[in-house]
Amino acid sequence: MSSINSIPGQAEESISAIPKGVPVVMINMLRFRENAKYPDGRSDISGRDAYAIYSGEAFKHLIKYGAEIVWFGEALASVIGPNDECWDQIFLVRYPSIEMFIEMINSASYQDILVHRSSALKDSRLIATIEGGK
Repeated sequence: MSSINSIPGQAEESISAIPKGVPVVMINMLRFRENAKYPDGRSDISGRDAYAIYSGEAFKHLIKYGAEIVWFGEALASVIGPNDECWDQIFLVRYPSIEMFIEMINSASYQDILVHRSSALKDSRLIATIEGGK
């Protein structure tokens, strides 16, 4: 099942389980559309290019909210997992806290750039992690 945006209520419920005030690393797993699919029907650029537009703007938000990309790479093969669950890119972003992540994603300027992300992606995962565990 494809997941581009969170299901209403899903993000809030998931985020409530994350400890407050500690750094959180988000695992981003992306599969791009061959051609971006914008709400207005435009599809004149690739999904990768549309995501590049989004990520260029999103990077400015990461800096503003004290976040940083800690690892970025191209996914090559799924060694363990469903054969049909292959990814194009995977990257890790460290936020100072889940509160800063929430503040960023709720900002109006961040919301304005999400159209590029949604148009670019065929599928995605966003997994919140904390160091060490419980």
